[in-house]
Amino acid sequence: MQIHQQQQQKIKEKNNRMTKFITVWIVFSFLFATQFSNANELENSSESIHTEGGEGSVKIGDCPAACDVRCSATSHKSACLMYCNQCCKKCLCVPSGTYGNKEECPCYNNWKTQEGGPKCP
Repeated sequence: MQIHQQQQQKIKEKNNRMTKFITVWIVFSFLFATQFSNANELENSSESIHTEGGEGSVKIGDCPAACDVRCSATSHKSACLMYCNQCCKKCLCVPSGTYGNKEECPCYNNWKTQEGGPKCP
């Protein structure tokens, strides 16, 4: 009878070790997978000026660079940069290209002056 109890005890210990091993393996697998997921996000985070626009596609710190592109073809660069940066900071978006494409950024497109004209270049 005592031999049978010893065998059962060994089986329980073996099962406990296996359970611990599987638990640790699952945790490390999860951590490993999330590391690769975060690495891809970090690789793409430098591309905060999206060509497709969209509200929230530009970080506030990237507004000057996005507005430099947007205002690069105008003869009124100073005014364009001033208004573009205001709009970018409010909408976190700058349409792609140097003209048009405002449908990419509804906030940017719909912000109007007191006279009803477009506020954002």
